[in-house]
Amino acid sequence: MASGCRVFRIWCWVQFFFFFFFLFGISFDEHGARVCFFFLLYLLFAEWNYFIVDMRSIMSFHQRDEVDYMADEGEMADVDEFMAGERSDVNQENEYDMLTRVTDTSSAQARRGKDIQGIPWDRLNITREKYRQTRLEQYKNYENIPSSGDVVDKECKQMQKGGNYYEFQHNTRLVKPTILHFQLRNLVWATSKHDVYLMSNYSVIHWSALTCNLSEVLNFSGHIAPAEKHPGSLLEGFTQTQISTLAVKDNLLVAGGFQGELVCKSLNRRGVSFCARSTFDDNAITNALEIYNSCSGGVHFMASNNDCGLREFDLERFQLLNHFRFAWPVNHTSVSPDGKLLTVVGDHLDGLLVDSRNGKTVEKLVGHLDYSFASAWHPNGLTFATGNQDKTCRVWDVRKLSAPTAVLKGNLGAVRSIRYSSDGQFMAVAEPADFVHIYNTKMDYKKRQEIDFFGEISGVSMSPDDESIFIGVWDRTYASLLQYNKRHKYDYLDSLF
Repeated sequence: MASGCRVFRIWCWVQFFFFFFFLFGISFDEHGARVCFFFLLYLLFAEWNYFIVDMRSIMSFHQRDEVDYMADEGEMADVDEFMAGERSDVNQENEYDMLTRVTDTSSAQARRGKDIQGIPWDRLNITREKYRQTRLEQYKNYENIPSSGDVVDKECKQMQKGGNYYEFQHNTRLVKPTILHFQLRNLVWATSKHDVYLMSNYSVIHWSALTCNLSEVLNFSGHIAPAEKHPGSLLEGFTQTQISTLAVKDNLLVAGGFQGELVCKSLNRRGVSFCARSTFDDNAITNALEIYNSCSGGVHFMASNNDCGLREFDLERFQLLNHFRFAWPVNHTSVSPDGKLLTVVGDHLDGLLVDSRNGKTVEKLVGHLDYSFASAWHPNGLTFATGNQDKTCRVWDVRKLSAPTAVLKGNLGAVRSIRYSSDGQFMAVAEPADFVHIYNTKMDYKKRQEIDFFGEISGVSMSPDDESIFIGVWDRTYASLLQYNKRHKYDYLDSLF
């Protein structure tokens, strides 16, 4: 619509120009033609600049829409309304401030009855149970295929609750996780049971659960450029990069942006190692990143992109090794433990099992009813899982891919992220908001622990030793980082502290 109006305006300028020549009797000789030509060239250049500005404004508007979608559907603004309902005059402003001033919560405080997020339910006009029911009834799951979640609700039953594998350890309000794209939720990564990396506004930050110290690792709000020289690296770097996805593993950090940007950093060295733009396609957003050990023993990463491409990079030399193309945008890719197979999912009902050497399809994964945004491999290399906007996580066996071996249904929304524990005993499945489910794989996924809270989930991550699970919670009032620790037989000692 904007470009059509601009063409019309250029046409009006041309008409005015020729009318001006006619009115003042200016002869349209060679000199007049030259003046006319340069005048029109100037107009076209000016209008083109305005067009570019308009397009950037439109892009920013759509990105704001995505954040507004999360704000409308996932945050705790309505709890603020219940709080506000308690205020009858100006003198109660301080009481309202106290209600919304949420503090950290320890495991000892939680055992004594404090809400893990610090929400003062005893002072609100609604109970936690009633508000939970309201959320389940009113939360709108985003779907690309209409009613895909409703079909699953009718056909699938949830697995039994009652598992108690991880217990609440700490909730910190010092950490403020954020999300820029409502469908991409891989923004939290634990590198040890104490160390977590996550996105917060324009920065990648590091949180130490041991020292409770928060530090900035990378800031994308200004200019960022590589300190090292590698073939293919953009030495001029990027400015005001909007980060859509993140991966951190083995002292290496890779961030992906909305315009196909890739930024690589070694955590034990200063500065950025590598910057590249993977694509100049109009649909360039980097949807997911996976760092893994290749068959040859080197460290590689896979970049799943909305331009229908999947790119493999060497993280030691920062070279593009493979570029596989598909018929639809690739939302997530996970690599099998032996590095030979890829699970590729995206804007299609069917997922793909792909040969990592040549990008050829080994088998189609048929069963989901909407688009998929998550996948993960079990450490045994025989089973893997896919997560979909139809509210299900489906588990597959490479020896029998005709149908999933298990269909695990969520409570209120899409499965946005999946993580297996390093020993393969547990699988964590995150919905877009409020729920993370931990399934016991040794019980054929038939028993689960349900972690229940309020707020949009920016990501979930298990520490490499499986001792801790970290959950990023995005909310204007109750944003925080939740930590759960693995239960052990000696946990009775915790009650002494």
